[in-house]
Amino acid sequence: MSWRKVFEGWRSRFSLRRRERELDREIRDHLELEAEELRQEGLSALEARRAAHRAFGNAVRIKEDTRRAWGWNSIERFVQDVRFSLRTLRRDLGLTLFAALIVGLGIGAATTLFSVVNAVLLRPLPFDEADRLVWISNIADDGESEWKIQVDHFLDLRAGNRSFSGLAGYFGFLDRGDHTLTGDGEPERLPTALVTENLFPFLGVEPMLGRSFTPEECEINGPRAVMLSFGLWQRRFSSDHGIAGRVITLDGAPVTVVGVLPPSFDFGSVFAPGARIELFAPFQLSPETNRWGNVLSVLGRLKPGVGLDSARAELTAMGQRLTGENPQRNTLRPKLTPLAERISGRFRSALVVLSWAVAVLMLIVCANLSNLQLARLASRRREMAIRIALGAGRLRIVRQVLTESILLSGLGTVLGLLLSVVASRAISRLEAFNIPLLESVRIDMQTFGFSALAAIAAGIVFGLLPALQVPAVVVQGDLKEGGRRTSAGRRQSWTRGALVVAEVALACTLLVGAGLLIRSFGQVLESDLGFRPERLSAVRIDPDQRSDLPRRNAYFDEALRLARSIEGVRQAALADLLPLAGNRSRGVAGQGQVYARDAFPQGFVRVVSEGYFGAMGIPLQAGRDFSRHDGPDSESVVILNEMLAQMLWSGEDPLGRVVDRGGGQPRRVVGIVGNVRHQSLEEGFTGEIYLPIRQTFDYSAVDLLVRSDRSPSALAPDVREALKPLSPNLPLNEWRTLEQLVGKSVSPRRFVVVLLTGFAAFALVLASLGIYAVISYSVSQRTQEIGIRMAMGATAGDLRRRVLGRTLSLTLAGLAIGLAASLAFAQALEGLLYQVAPMDPAAFGAAVLALLAVGLMAGYVPAYRASRLNPVRLLGSE
Repeated sequence: MSWRKVFEGWRSRFSLRRRERELDREIRDHLELEAEELRQEGLSALEARRAAHRAFGNAVRIKEDTRRAWGWNSIERFVQDVRFSLRTLRRDLGLTLFAALIVGLGIGAATTLFSVVNAVLLRPLPFDEADRLVWISNIADDGESEWKIQVDHFLDLRAGNRSFSGLAGYFGFLDRGDHTLTGDGEPERLPTALVTENLFPFLGVEPMLGRSFTPEECEINGPRAVMLSFGLWQRRFSSDHGIAGRVITLDGAPVTVVGVLPPSFDFGSVFAPGARIELFAPFQLSPETNRWGNVLSVLGRLKPGVGLDSARAELTAMGQRLTGENPQRNTLRPKLTPLAERISGRFRSALVVLSWAVAVLMLIVCANLSNLQLARLASRRREMAIRIALGAGRLRIVRQVLTESILLSGLGTVLGLLLSVVASRAISRLEAFNIPLLESVRIDMQTFGFSALAAIAAGIVFGLLPALQVPAVVVQGDLKEGGRRTSAGRRQSWTRGALVVAEVALACTLLVGAGLLIRSFGQVLESDLGFRPERLSAVRIDPDQRSDLPRRNAYFDEALRLARSIEGVRQAALADLLPLAGNRSRGVAGQGQVYARDAFPQGFVRVVSEGYFGAMGIPLQAGRDFSRHDGPDSESVVILNEMLAQMLWSGEDPLGRVVDRGGGQPRRVVGIVGNVRHQSLEEGFTGEIYLPIRQTFDYSAVDLLVRSDRSPSALAPDVREALKPLSPNLPLNEWRTLEQLVGKSVSPRRFVVVLLTGFAAFALVLASLGIYAVISYSVSQRTQEIGIRMAMGATAGDLRRRVLGRTLSLTLAGLAIGLAASLAFAQALEGLLYQVAPMDPAAFGAAVLALLAVGLMAGYVPAYRASRLNPVRLLGSE
């Protein structure tokens, strides 16, 4: 229904109301005339009046039938309920604000989490027909992990398949394609994605300014061109609408800007969570890039009517055929995954757990507010009794109480929406979490709709039970017969106690879940990294890629000399890849060993300088480190980690052995070092090959590592100043610490732990408030009993123990139910745990102790107040 039709309907209703008032006046005037005529005809005044009343009654019935036909009576009663509820809430303003605050915090938490779930899991990817997009990877030799795809395989798949309307891709090692922008302003390193020329049209992304890449710009020695992200265009080029066609300087060479991408397209948010991709350049599909190996991340778009299973079968057959026909290429075993599943699938279980935690939190909020509403209704016994005496039915009373609850929930929702807007904006700007699509978190119409439904549902849930208790409240307040009053009082007391037990049980499940995840997070942080990240920083210092090996080595010598001369620097070294910041692997074999084509032992390749292991804190287990003399004119050498050495020569001494791969350049093993976690803190060690940087061109970027006693922020300017003679345009915007890399690698787990811990803490506070409210109310209702007990000799300690016993009984009952529910919750969390059992006694014990402590503290205040009461005053007041 359109808004215009709604407006017309309401206008018709108000027109009817005005017509009704006019009709009333006409009826009264008509009846007066009719009564006068009847009297003139000889009827008595009484008979004339009765006849007029009968006519008036008929007119009223006609009017009431008209009102019912339009639904006006229901609307009028609803408006009356709303007005009365607003007056009631305004009268208890302090209690109203407190309740609205609790609802607002609960709705705010739920809405914020829904905005995250909506962005990561529910909302379609921001591409044309995103449901037909497929991620195509390459199953590795171990049969479990995934590789990227070789260029020639990509070209053959694109040309020969019948299941996809198109294939596109990008260079998978995004952290290796950066460019340095110079010219106006400070030199700046720009994270760059190398993409195939058809990627943006393939995704349905139209440039905001200019155009996409042309096939000529993707050829060897073709025109150099780049496209800018919207953020870079705004920040660095002041939103210049004439930027298309302008020449800028990248890495000291001129490059033409051909287009600017729209603000709705955030490549990093989708394909490189936690990264900020600001520049795009064409990736050349050439024999040279084919020699780089498995480097392409590939996307495909299914043709209409083609299913994923049939496409998977076709590409599997093509992979077997291409591998057999091209033995010089890498193995191709395609794996097809829906793009949405590839991007967000691994976060689904964590977000489901958080959604469940929010649902539990909202139940605790509702239980708390139900108790609050029961207390308010108990103070309104006289009002309810009068309304029932005047003829208000049970349904009308229930409706009135529910209206108050929903209005109260609506007031809290306004606060919750404000909190969620602030929280969602803060989450969308977080760069420390490797979670896809986090930058797209926002409050949209779907989120508003969710908030409205949550507000109505919460109002009904926490208002229904108090509304159904109204008759008992009235009996308790008005009927003085002891038996009926006691029955009603016990019923209400049992209800309030049951709500507290439910709060404690629900809070227990959240505390156990938070405890398990905190324990698991601690185990992750305590994992043996294999290196020492503290006081260790890194900055990119790429040499001229066109220079030969001797010139590069001279550049490295000078860079290390200058870095080591800086005050406070203890060690400095070079590396092409940092731990936890990217990987590339290679098959390795001991000389003379024979393996099947897809059964070579795999090792992560690192190109490093002398001093790298000392700077990183990686122990040298046997042999020697690289030296400055391991250059192009000396013997080719290599250092292996313990795991790869064990894989190649189990139980034998690897020093002096030679490694190669199918006739590749043989290298002699001169050292064995400790294992390092290169993929994540939660994955095990893998094989590693370290090549001397002075003997190879096998790298695309170089990081200078510096270990210092000084803080990284204080060290960065001195490093730039020291290296200025060597690199005048050295940008330091990419200055990184190794501790940041470690923190970023565990950021998804930290995100879940922080949110669930916050929910558990809020639940603990609500449970304590619930216990305090029930015990305080119980003490206030039993003042006469307390006075009698004290008059008969009960001490203050006896009274405190009695009240605390009631508190402890409620808490223990909640714990018994909560621990049983926590067992099921712990099993659901098993997939998120790391080296922690679901039945971890420390997590369960901490939850029990926390709830017992909070419960006893919440009950001690009313217990102490009860023990301080004056029995003479209590008994004299009766």
